[in-house]
Amino acid sequence: MSLDAHTPMPVRGFADRILRRGPLEAIATTIIAAGVVMLMQPFSLTLYSWSFATTLFGTVLFTIVSKVRE
Repeated sequence: MSLDAHTPMPVRGFADRILRRGPLEAIATTIIAAGVVMLMQPFSLTLYSWSFATTLFGTVLFTIVSKVRE
């Protein structure tokens, strides 16, 4: 089977490249890590108080993203 030179390749849009499991899992993991760092830092009470919400948001995002197509 030979490749036809005139066969157009499918063009992937910006949303198709971004809305995939790999990049979204990386973003969710980064948010979880930021929440843990916020929890362990000794400098700001505001960051500490938002750490649980940040970690929870990252965990929920990771759970949702794990259902997204590969």
